[in-house]
Parts: sequence; structure tokens; C-alpha cells
Amino acid sequence: MAAYGLYTHIASNKVRSMLLLAGLFLLLYVLVYAGALLAEVVINGDRSVSYYLTHALSDLKSAAPIATVVAIAWIIIAYFFHQNMIDAVTGGHDVTRKEEPRLYNLLENMCISRGITMPKLKIMDSPALNAFATGLNPRQYSITVTTGLLKALDDQEIEAVLGHELTHIKNGDVQLMVVAVIIAGVVGFFGELFFRLFTNLSWNSGSGGSWSSGSSSRSSSSSSSDSKSSGGGGAIIVIIIAVVLIVVAWLMSQVVKLALSRSREYLADAGAVELTKNPDAMITALRKIENRGELPGATSAVMELCVDNPREGFADLFATHPSVDSRVDALVKFAGGHDPGPLPPPSDEGEEQEAQDAQADEQDAPPPVPKGPWNDSGKPAGTVPPPLPGGPIGTVLGNPIGPWGRH
Repeated sequence: MAAYGLYTHIASNKVRSMLLLAGLFLLLYVLVYAGALLAEVVINGDRSVSYYLTHALSDLKSAAPIATVVAIAWIIIAYFFHQNMIDAVTGGHDVTRKEEPRLYNLLENMCISRGITMPKLKIMDSPALNAFATGLNPRQYSITVTTGLLKALDDQEIEAVLGHELTHIKNGDVQLMVVAVIIAGVVGFFGELFFRLFTNLSWNSGSGGSWSSGSSSRSSSSSSSDSKSSGGGGAIIVIIIAVVLIVVAWLMSQVVKLALSRSREYLADAGAVELTKNPDAMITALRKIENRGELPGATSAVMELCVDNPREGFADLFATHPSVDSRVDALVKFAGGHDPGPLPPPSDEGEEQEAQDAQADEQDAPPPVPKGPWNDSGKPAGTVPPPLPGGPIGTVLGNPIGPWGRH
């Protein structure tokens, strides 16, 4: 298995990052053109398809400088504030050695021993078992670990997870993943914006087949009725073209995830083994994290940054992480580790824990009171029923109480 510091992998990540940024502008222009088509349909009643396509292209040329400035501004904002955005979604916060001495010392010792600049350390309050690295330059690199991971893993396993994230930083995987998140975010934002505008349009079939907003349909109906139909159903065709362009742009932004080669996770696992010299720790950490890493409220973009992403795409086509089984098999085969096997799913663990608690409660409970001829219906011996009104003490229904119970 390839090891830590693979230069060809790093160079490939840098090239793909530049290509993805160039693709961001291309997708943005496609969205602007789709928006121009919708605007032309709304403004110009009923025209031919060629009219809409030509005028929308002219609108694109006019709006291209503005779209370029918007894309550059988005990249600058994401470059400087992407960590704040991720922290706002996940609730992660910086920690110091005083706050988390155990975790801080593990990371610091590993960085010192390997000559790696220590990234910032963050903690996310979540029962999920996961961790992820972010940053676009050495001053921004950070590793976020959940509180659930700290409780469930021992020191060697936590050290392996930290080594995994350090390898992502060293190999340039983090920059590529953050760029992919930026692209998916900006394209998704504009795509949703255009879809909302489109759904607010209404079709005025009685006024010559024109599109208008719901709030101004009455005022525009009288003017649109004077227009002559020159293109038949041209507006409908152009609307379909615009919607298809928006859908294609959105799908391409999702396909960007395919540029995140799954081999990066194998390389990060191998890097963790090289840093810790302990393949078994990485294997057991993966087994404990398996199916327990779902971050509540986190977007799919954040989950793609994590050690394990339990969310799978359609037919596993868009899955950004290989399965834990395949990663463990690779560590066993190439690093000589030992696989303890999959752990029970979280639901089974909860039922098993409840059964153990119930058994413990039964053991702690007092022994049952024996039933016998000297003890009436399981009542503790020596229990004196209340006397009848006016009767002598110790007499119940005329039956005197003796030292061995009732006569």
C-alpha cells in the first residue's frame, strides 16, 4: 500500500483543485444562462425559441462580468471564513492543552516526532464517533474530534485517528475537499434560487400563453393579449431547456465528489499506520467508528470530510468513502494488522446494555420472601394483622396470634 507523503498523489490533488475551480466558473455561467432564459420568457410574452436563445446569450455576455465577480467573491469569502461556516454547522470550538490535555498531548507528540506543524485542535460536542480535518493553508489547518470519539476510543486508537487526519493534511486531500464543498455550495445556492423563482411563475393560458409572476398576472394579462403568437409553444420549450440546464449544473456539482478519489482514504489509513507503527489501533478504531459516525444536523459536505461517512449515494455511486470492511482488509493485507470483526450495531448494543442493567437490578434486589405453612400467603413472618374494633390486641376474627403464626 502506498505510504505517507506520496508526491504524485499530492501533485494530482493540486491539479484537480485548479480544474475544479475552473469548473466552478463554467457551472456558474450555465446557471446565469438558464436564468436569462427564464427572464426572457417572463419579459417577452410569447416568442420563438431562437429569439429566446439568442437574447439569453446576449444577456449572458452582459452578466458574465458580474457573475465572475460574484464567483471570485465567494471563493475569497470561503477561503478566509470556511472554518467559521463549518464550526457554525457542527458546533466545533478550539481547545487548549489545559482543557483537553489527553487529546492535545497525543496530537502534539505525534507532530513533534514527525516534524509536522501542529494544526489547531477543535472539539465537537456530539455522541457520534467521528473526526475531520479542514483548512486551505498551514495557518488554517485544524482537526475536529467529537466528544463521543474521546469517550469510546483508547489513547492508541485516538492517536491512529489523529494520524489519519494529519495524513489528509499532508497529502493535500483537505484542500481538494474544501474546494469541492465551495463549488457544491455556490452552485446549489444559485440553483435553488432559480428554482424558487421558477416555481413562483404562473402560466396565463388565456392571454396568449405568457409567463408572469403570480403577483402581477392580472396587470400583465391585458397587455400580453395584444401580442401576436409568433413561435407557438416556444416559451414552453425554452422553460424546459432552462430547467434542464439548472438540473445538469446541480448534478455536475454533485459529481464533483467523484473527483475525490476513494484512494485518499486508503492512503490516509496507511499514513496513520506509518505515524503510529500500530495497524491494530487503526483497525479497531475503524471498527468502533463504523455505523456510529453520523453527525446530527451536519450537511453532506461536512460528512464527506470525516473519517467515515455512513451516508451512501444511489447504488453507492456517489459514496465518497470506501466501506470500512474494504479499508480493514487492506490494512490486514498490507500492514499486517488483525481484524477483530464488526462490532454489533448501535441498536443491538443498546438492547444488550438494557439486558445487562436488568440482570444487575435482579441481582441487587432482596431475595423473595419464602412461602410456607408458618407464613400466610407469602406475608413476612411476624406480621400482625390489625385487630378487630373492640377486640383484644392480637386477635383477628377470633383467631389468636401465637408465636408460630395463627392457630
